[in-house]
Amino acid sequence: MEAALFFIATCVIAHTHTTNIMDKLYEEVEEPVSPHGQYFNTSVMCSYIFAFLELATSFDVSLAIPLIKNIFIPINPRFSSIMVRGKDGNMRWKKVEVKPEEHVKVPKFPETTNSSPIELYDSYLSDYVTGIFVERTPQEKPLWEIHIINYPTKNAASTIIFKLHHALGDGYSLMAALLSCLQRADNPSLPLTFPSRPQFDSKYTKKSLFKNLYQIFSSISDFGSSIIKTRMIPDDITPIRSGYEGIDSQPVILSNISFSLDQIKQIKSNLGVTINDVICGMIFYGIRLYMEEMNEKTKTSNSTALVMLNTRNIGGYQSLKEMQKPEYKGLWGNKISFLQIPIPKPNQSGNSNPLEFVWEAREVIKRKKSSFSVHLIGLLMDLEMKLRGPEAVSKIIYDTIGNTSVVISNMVGPVEKMTLANHPVNGLYFTMMGGPQDINITIMSYVKVLRVSMKTLKGFIDEQKLKFCLEKAFEVIFKTSMKISEISTKD
Repeated sequence: MEAALFFIATCVIAHTHTTNIMDKLYEEVEEPVSPHGQYFNTSVMCSYIFAFLELATSFDVSLAIPLIKNIFIPINPRFSSIMVRGKDGNMRWKKVEVKPEEHVKVPKFPETTNSSPIELYDSYLSDYVTGIFVERTPQEKPLWEIHIINYPTKNAASTIIFKLHHALGDGYSLMAALLSCLQRADNPSLPLTFPSRPQFDSKYTKKSLFKNLYQIFSSISDFGSSIIKTRMIPDDITPIRSGYEGIDSQPVILSNISFSLDQIKQIKSNLGVTINDVICGMIFYGIRLYMEEMNEKTKTSNSTALVMLNTRNIGGYQSLKEMQKPEYKGLWGNKISFLQIPIPKPNQSGNSNPLEFVWEAREVIKRKKSSFSVHLIGLLMDLEMKLRGPEAVSKIIYDTIGNTSVVISNMVGPVEKMTLANHPVNGLYFTMMGGPQDINITIMSYVKVLRVSMKTLKGFIDEQKLKFCLEKAFEVIFKTSMKISEISTKD
């Protein structure tokens, strides 16, 4: 139905300025804003997803407007719509005329005669990104911007930043939109391909009675603990959680670490776990190392990670053509939930096996993903929405994020090199903005590299030390897993 509405709206849009009859028809097919879309655009929380394309060459700015008009805007009606309140009091997406030049920003950095301009431009880029993180896009225009940074940095000759409001869709939707603008470098006529991802498990009927009963009690326990964590018991104050108010409007720093995807796959194979288990275990171990480094007394503090979950029952990205098919109706939008995962603690002696962080992460995440507490939380939010409205639900989500210590989100990227209008893409990563967390960690793969991006509260988090601890955690876990593999081979 949603795909059909998109098609009707697209057809009507082409003729809206011709007759009053067509104007009336278009008004009838305006798409309601989903509950999640409303949650992410309130006075309490205004959330954005930022996608970064690192190009190997300077970008030809003259191509920007044609690309936006001909490729980007037609991807989805929301890119040419604004949120308005209808006569019935409900929020809807209203089609407006888009002026692409108002959405494209090409900053001018100070001229430099420095013998090492790249370091200086890295600094300028960091300051610029910090600025656009805290700026809200005007509500009277479609909720997106594109920033073209035509200066060389250590990772790219130029950088393009897509600032996309979370109300437009979640990471899956927006990344699918972005990737539809790109082509395979080796053969543009072929589609991009992606690693398979585990599907969200929402089926319970084929399990034994005992397992179903266990799952019911486990789900109720998870649901109860989530409610308590959300509304009553925040995490301890530690080097990764300040407890400050108004964090979402404070300056932040964005930093990146790159890991070898081949090495991660080796760990996965050696331990018999998933890539996500390896990544989460490494992050948890690195965070504990950082906490111990900054304040030894906090290494066993109660700290929780909020892990974002894609609830779609699909194995990977779908092309725009596929997303318009009836079987994929409703694929676009915000189809997300979250898992509250306690960050494992080292033993009192501090000599825990680092692999325990991977195994414990696997056990907890697997149990929570198979639980239907995620659905119970969704039903509760729907009820809150009906009784109290989006502002109240937005406050619940805001408090949930604020009561935890770190937010983690990950997406898979293509396994082939890409180009944007014949500009080779060196790197691809993303981050999120709009919540009260001191640390936000996002993970994305591209070809054979896994990019871990950290958005941290400036002046509170020592981002260089945190990077060092994550790199150390990865190195230790890799070496330890290789020793296990060697022992198994000998046996």
